[in-house]
Amino acid sequence: MMGQPTNPYRTAVFTGTFDPLTLGHLDVIRRGRLLFERLVVGIGVNLNKASLFDVDERVEMARHVVRSYPNVSVESFEGLTVHYVRRTGAQVILRGLRTLTDMEYEFGMTLTNHRLDPKVETVFLMADGEYSHVSSTLIKQVAYYGGTEALKQFVPPELIAPILAKLSVGGAPVAGDEQIARPLSQAETVALQELMKRVD
Repeated sequence: MMGQPTNPYRTAVFTGTFDPLTLGHLDVIRRGRLLFERLVVGIGVNLNKASLFDVDERVEMARHVVRSYPNVSVESFEGLTVHYVRRTGAQVILRGLRTLTDMEYEFGMTLTNHRLDPKVETVFLMADGEYSHVSSTLIKQVAYYGGTEALKQFVPPELIAPILAKLSVGGAPVAGDEQIARPLSQAETVALQELMKRVD
């Protein structure tokens, strides 16, 4: 069992839906674990959002991926992020930033969290350029149209088979069109087009 740092600012919480966990998420986790004594990956339950994997599956997969990091734990949570951070004994929220659109959204969320609990600080890590366009929607598009070889560039290898199984790539898609229905952003579209050229 991981020991609790006595200073709450030495623990950070990295929250998200992680549906699925991507190499971009893993990059933030790897870097965050070096900045803090303890990093908690909080996988949120969003009842208003259709998910590819249920929360228990996401927790199990994430734990498997980060199993070699002794100061990283994975949990599920419901409710407001700032309330969850309090329950973990932390006072720092770790977030990854990919684009200017992310920054605008995160700025609003940070102000809200600060209003709810002024003691909770937010630390941002800029995404590695290699992962700045990666999103869960893009992953589903890549899996559906590119298969295994394409997915290797975006998700941990342990997650490729579960993703393809969920989408039933190579057969009738079980997840349904709703799983890949959101239109891709311009950056995501360009990334997918370039990837498909390489796959072809």
